[in-house]
Amino acid sequence: MTITAVIPVKQLANAKQRLSSFLSASDRAALFSAMVRDVLTAVEACSLIDQIIVVTNDLEVSELGKEYDAKIHPEPQRPGLIESVTEAARDLSLAGVSTMVFLPGDVPLVSAEELESVLEGFGSSNEAEFLIVPAADLGGSNCVVCSPPDCITFGFGEDSFRRHLSIARELGLNPTVMKLPGIGLDIDTPNDLRELAALIEQEEQDYSDYNTVRFLMTSGLLEQLVAGSRESTDGRIL
Repeated sequence: MTITAVIPVKQLANAKQRLSSFLSASDRAALFSAMVRDVLTAVEACSLIDQIIVVTNDLEVSELGKEYDAKIHPEPQRPGLIESVTEAARDLSLAGVSTMVFLPGDVPLVSAEELESVLEGFGSSNEAEFLIVPAADLGGSNCVVCSPPDCITFGFGEDSFRRHLSIARELGLNPTVMKLPGIGLDIDTPNDLRELAALIEQEEQDYSDYNTVRFLMTSGLLEQLVAGSRESTDGRIL
């Protein structure tokens, strides 16, 4: 049995546009690069994952992926998250890979331990299997695991968690849902950053090894996020 992680990353420049009123373009690119590093670090450290594929046309992202021994696949001719994951799933199935794990590049608190809990025993039956880890608000699909890789039609986008559940059931699959705090926190908005800052400040877990946390601390953004959360509710701290 082989398990491949697929991480689509469109580009670093102009990333995270929903943070554009909050962070400069250079800070957004640096933040996203740090988050992608954290995802790659967790995937590389997961003993159950045999191969990493980064789907991108961005040269900087390609070089970053290679640091983690990832294979780099170009985006399909018709760009988009659904198209990228669908093409990767089809190619992996044709290559005889048993299981595909989709992860986005913006879940910085994902850990190897969480991934191992997701994958333990998955794909061991002779029947198709589908597992999903939703975003904390039950809107997005922050991790999707498929065996075989092309067992489902992907439906990323707004409210994709419920859409994926519906698609899976229509295809006769019995989806498994796991709620995990690390994978569940994706960073798209200023409120997401505040939530991340609050977790760091609670000091219930040591996050000092995470690239994203180090970036927030060394850039001074963590201090501003914490202060802004106490003083402002208008969504604009900087």
